[in-house]
Parts: sequence; structure tokens; C-alpha cells
Amino acid sequence: MLAVFDRYVAQAPPELNAPGTDSPDCRKKGVDLVDAFKTSYPKCVTVHPKDACAIGYSHERQALLRPRSFAVVDEIFCVFEGMLENLPALRQQYGLLKTVSEVILVIEAYRVLRDRAPFRAHQVLRDLRGQFAFVLFDAKTSNILVSLDCQGKVPLFWGTTSDGSLSFSDDPQLLKAGCGKSFAPFPQGFFFSSAEGLQSFEHPLNEVKAMPRVDSQGQMCGATFKVDPEKKVSSRSNSGNKTSWAAAAF
Repeated sequence: MLAVFDRYVAQAPPELNAPGTDSPDCRKKGVDLVDAFKTSYPKCVTVHPKDACAIGYSHERQALLRPRSFAVVDEIFCVFEGMLENLPALRQQYGLLKTVSEVILVIEAYRVLRDRAPFRAHQVLRDLRGQFAFVLFDAKTSNILVSLDCQGKVPLFWGTTSDGSLSFSDDPQLLKAGCGKSFAPFPQGFFFSSAEGLQSFEHPLNEVKAMPRVDSQGQMCGATFKVDPEKKVSSRSNSGNKTSWAAAAF
């Protein structure tokens, strides 16, 4: 899968482009990364919810226990990879039909969170049990929500292109070729949203710290992100846009 978002939708944590990474000229533009995805996966489906935003997925090279699915509901686009162990319980919790799939469940959970719930994203994401990664884009609010399970059994990577587009994919070679040394694994048990930035849904009260990454040649290449067990957040949002979830949704 691949998702590419222009800077006006979401800005990457600055540490992802740490000093010492390659120049933007060594990376692809967002549109070129999308073209590379189409070349690598000729049978893929690619949609453009808004200008300079693209989401693509394919069943090619799909792992048996990590099926990919894609859905659109009320201008909310979501690509999901993996399986939820507690899907029946979640269907009941949200009042959904027994035939509802994981990707539809995530969309409906997001809609409840956006429109009615008096709580924050981490409280919803902690209820998802299993091996999963998903990228969701709300075209009405231009908000994204990206998350990876606590075990990291589903591969998910992120980085920035030469034009500053924040990009996500489960294909490390594809993303590394497009994002250069800003390419990094997405942290396990975390989520990223336009509204709340990067946070741990396992430990939402702890600050997130960036750890320098060094490649096989000993060169700096962006950062990985971990929970700092010694520091508590000073505000409800510890990274990215300081706007509250509710404010971002309306």
C-alpha cells in the first residue's frame, strides 16, 4: 500500500528529516513516488481524494495472514492491512453488522471519534487488538489517521519526498527510493494524525523522543521514535499540530 499527503494536510515530525539526511534533490516528488508504486504493482488501485493526495493498494505480494483492504465511506478513505482478533466484539461495541470488515470498522470508529465521542484517538486505538496497520484520510476535514499495532507484525514505513509530502507504505524499498534517508520504520504502538501529531496509544501520557538512526554505512538517516518513560507530556498534544481533535474535525 502507499499513501502520499501534501504538506498542507500533514507535516512530518522535524526529526524525520534530521540534519545529515540527503538533500531533497536526492528524493522523488510525491507524484513520482505514486508513479513508481503503479509501476511496481501494475494491478493496483489508486485514488486521489484531493489534489496532491493519493492512496493506493494492491493484492499483489500480499501475505496470507496480512490481507489488504480498501474502503470509502462518506468521503473517508482507508486502506487496512492485517486482521483484528477482537473484530466481533468491536462490531457489537459500535453497533455494526456481523459482516462488517476491519477496514469498515476502522472508518466507523473514526466517525464516532470525530463526530460524537468525548475522548481522544488513543482511547479508540487501544481497543484494536491484533496485527494491523492502516492509513485513513478524511477528505471533508483533511485529517489523516495512521496507526500500527504494538507488535509491529505488519510492516509500515514513512518518510518525506522532495516536495515535502508525507508518505506511508508497507514496501520499504519503494519508500526508501522515494524518500531517501528520511525513510524510517513507523513506530510500533503509535498513531499519527493531522490533529495530534505523533503519539503512543499505549502510553499516551509519556513524551515521545526521537532517536537518531544510522544506516549500514554509518551515516545519519532520519530518526526512530520511542516513548520516554521518564517524561510526562506537558500538554495533551506532544507533537505536530497543537489543534485539538475536535477542532480539527470541524
